[in-house]
Amino acid sequence: MKKTALALLLALAAPPALALSQKEAFDLVERFDERQRNSGDFTGLCYLEQKEKDKSDVVRELVYYRRSEGQRLLMLFTKPKAEAGKGYLRIEKNLWLYDPATGKWERRTERERIGGSDSRRGDFDEPRLTEEFDVKWEADEKLGAYGAHKLLLTAKEGVDVAYPTARIWYDSATGNMLKRQDLALSGRLMRTALYPRWKKVYSESKKGEVWYPEQIHIYDEIEKANSTTVVIKQVDLRPLTANMFTKAWLEAKSR
Repeated sequence: MKKTALALLLALAAPPALALSQKEAFDLVERFDERQRNSGDFTGLCYLEQKEKDKSDVVRELVYYRRSEGQRLLMLFTKPKAEAGKGYLRIEKNLWLYDPATGKWERRTERERIGGSDSRRGDFDEPRLTEEFDVKWEADEKLGAYGAHKLLLTAKEGVDVAYPTARIWYDSATGNMLKRQDLALSGRLMRTALYPRWKKVYSESKKGEVWYPEQIHIYDEIEKANSTTVVIKQVDLRPLTANMFTKAWLEAKSR
C-alpha cells in the first residue's frame, strides 16, 4: 500500500508535458511537408488492398506521378485488367477522373475515394499541410512505444480539402507522421490512418533526402469493416516528360 501511495505521489509530482508554442507546432508540420517534397518529379508504384464487408478483397496496382512545379499530380491504374487505364489528373487544384471505357472526364471532389478505396487524393499528393490548415498543439502522448506530439489541424477558409479537421500524431524523435484522424464538420470521426514505416531516398534535384510512407493502413470509421492498405513498392525521382500532366497524355496511355 505504501509503495502504491508513493508511486501515485511521484506521478502527481512529475512535471507536465511542455506545450509546443504556435511557432513550434507550425515548424513541426512545415518540416514534415518539406521532407516529402522533391523540388522536382516523383514516381511511385503502389498497391491498394481493399477490404469491404461481405465482399472479396480487391488488390489494385497504381502508378502515381508528381511534379512540385505547379503542384501537379497524375494517378494511373494498371491492374486489375478491368480497371487498367482509369486515372486521375489534378490540374489547377481541380481533380478529374478519366474512364477509358466511356472516354469521358468527370470532375471529382476532394472527398473522392480513389478507385473506390478508403484512400484520398492527399494520400498520394505532395503534402501542403501548412498551406491548407491552421496548426495547434493539443498534447504530448505515448502512441505505443513512441512519444508523440498530438496536433489539431483546421482547414483554412476557402481551401478545398477532403475533411475540414484532422488530428495528427507526429513522432517526437523523428518528426514522421504516426497516425492521422480525419473528422467531418460535425466533429464525427470519418477515418483513421496509421503510418508504421517510412523510407527515404536521395534526390538529385533537391540535393537532399525525400521521405515517403512505405505503408499506410486506412480504416473507415463509418463502415467499420472496411479498410485499405497502401503499400508503396518503388519510388523513382528521375525527371518526367514535359507534357505528361495533361489529359491527352493520360488518354493516350489508356488506349
